[in-house]
Amino acid sequence: MVGSGPGGLAFARVLHRHGHPVTVLERDPGPDARPPGGTLDLQEGMGQLALDKAGLLPGFRALSRPEGQAMRILDPDGTVLRDWRPRPDDRANPEIDRGHLRDLLLGPLDVRWGRNVTRVVPGAREGAVVHCADGRQETFDLVVGADGAWSRTRPSVSSATPHYTGVTYVESSLDDVDDRHPGLARLIGDGSVAVYGVNRALVAQRNSGGHVKVYAQFRAPLDWHAGLDLADAEAVRSSLLKRFDGWADPVLDLLRHTTAFVHRPLYVLPVSHTWSHVPGVTLLGDAAHLMPPLGAGANLAMLEGAELAEAIATGDGDLDGAVRAFEVRMWERAGRWASITAAGLERLVSPDPAEALAVFDHVQPS
Repeated sequence: MVGSGPGGLAFARVLHRHGHPVTVLERDPGPDARPPGGTLDLQEGMGQLALDKAGLLPGFRALSRPEGQAMRILDPDGTVLRDWRPRPDDRANPEIDRGHLRDLLLGPLDVRWGRNVTRVVPGAREGAVVHCADGRQETFDLVVGADGAWSRTRPSVSSATPHYTGVTYVESSLDDVDDRHPGLARLIGDGSVAVYGVNRALVAQRNSGGHVKVYAQFRAPLDWHAGLDLADAEAVRSSLLKRFDGWADPVLDLLRHTTAFVHRPLYVLPVSHTWSHVPGVTLLGDAAHLMPPLGAGANLAMLEGAELAEAIATGDGDLDGAVRAFEVRMWERAGRWASITAAGLERLVSPDPAEALAVFDHVQPS
């Protein structure tokens, strides 16, 4: 397994549960080498199902935040347009911090940290050969690339590369929001608040421990920041405030009080990305079907990892046959979700903010 994201760890944890050896190669030097990211909503029939296959559903329920399903939508002038709140027993899509999920999945797994995979060469007599940046090589019966958008495993099966969607995110955060920014804490509520304008949006999402992720989203050329030092937080803040000029002060406070900013342009793979089967190598998650981050990606990756591991562990010993069957199922399901999320991004960051509201009216309970 190349990559220790949710999909790769779900694959490894299910195999481990069935007593099968699995090695995870991860380029980060350790689990806390970089911030783990924001919060994820794990769906009952996808991410939660994967955790159930790994025997980790009780642990997830102890860590998750059902109240994090709350969603509030505002006009740029601050008017509340929608305010959805989950029922006390609603566990369809509870939130969990990525860091908590990572730690839950890691458990007893054999992760080889600091292994920066540079390429995978299929076709070796005993499997595929993994090459690392430090010169080490190792052969495995099966190499599963779960190494994200810029996968080093993908070129061994596909020539596809991600392309820019025209939408960029600038991520920032707030700490101790309840104590330091009580007004923003009330604005965000228990879950998320989103504000949609013409070709732009501001979204704030509560994590645990009073931490909030804030995302400025807008359509722009990839080089929109030419001449702007992205390491200069005040310069980036000033640029964003100009971009959202005229929006209500309480909304703009989401930008005024945040700290560092991280540029995250959105890339995707072709909606119908597939490849000719290559014995000894396969992909899952963003490595296989990078799509807009609208709630499907991590869920799909985890379910794929769990399903592939289960097929290998409980099958008839035909490893290549299990992988072939998995790929066909994955391509069909991922293609549907890639189409859905591509259309969703077009509507959420669009010239007509009413389109974004219509998207949420469709998916949220009445």
